[in-house]
Amino acid sequence: MEFEHIFDELEITTNPFAICELQGTSNLGLERDASATLHYILSGEGEITLRSRAPLRVYRGSLVLIPALQSHGLHSFGVTSNPVPKCKPAALSLGHLMATPDCGGDGQLIALCAHVDVGLRGVADIIDLIREPLIENVSAPNRMHPALQTLLYEIANPSLGSRAMIRALLTQCMIEMLRKRLAVSDNALHWMAALADPTVWKALRAMLDEPGDNHTVESLADSVGMSRAAFAKRFSSAYGSGPIELLRDLRMRRAGALLRDTDFPVKRVAEMVGFTSRSAFSRAFETTTGQPPREFRASLLRR
Repeated sequence: MEFEHIFDELEITTNPFAICELQGTSNLGLERDASATLHYILSGEGEITLRSRAPLRVYRGSLVLIPALQSHGLHSFGVTSNPVPKCKPAALSLGHLMATPDCGGDGQLIALCAHVDVGLRGVADIIDLIREPLIENVSAPNRMHPALQTLLYEIANPSLGSRAMIRALLTQCMIEMLRKRLAVSDNALHWMAALADPTVWKALRAMLDEPGDNHTVESLADSVGMSRAAFAKRFSSAYGSGPIELLRDLRMRRAGALLRDTDFPVKRVAEMVGFTSRSAFSRAFETTTGQPPREFRASLLRR
């Protein structure tokens, strides 16, 4: 399947949930989320800080997609930028997260934050194939710059249909980000090449549908009619890493969603994502997220 057909069949859903407003030079920590998170910088300059990664420089027009379960935070440089209409998050049923200055600066960094999901051909959670943060800028002269202006208007002047309009604009921005990053061969989009390979897609679909099944390189190779060695090489070439490495990530992300969406005991969640040992699952989850499963669930309930 060619990339054009993949874009035609992608089902992208965005759900804005908060406006982040950082006054002056300040920091705002954002807890791990079971969903991928899109940050659209509406005003200001700063960084998105990430666990065990270099910070990402952001400014007005920056789009940043953070994969699920990755802790991160916003840091404002306190730089004065173009004036922004006063946001009215409550009128849009959005949260309003604020940070006050640590040490001076009269500017502000404002970000619109949304959860993102991507489906393809009846398979949900395609977004979980993105394992590295994505960043793109859509400020002028980018053709998506008018979307930024429209977003600012809708946030400042909410009325009938504003949430639907914001979701539609964010979906456009997601498509723009994906095609821009694909055009420059961003390593974080190896998964798009994998979707274009029917053989690799069949194995990917099996893991996405049921990450808790007892998948092995051998069983996945058998399912697509290839030898173990040939399949492993083809998968790694298309996706950029081995199938079992990906499977571990998919299991942790499914576990995060189960901890968020259900009240199943941790032992049951462990079983559903392919672990026979609750303690082994807890160790793996904490290694991935920095939090034990119970603490992760509790942090979601506090929001």
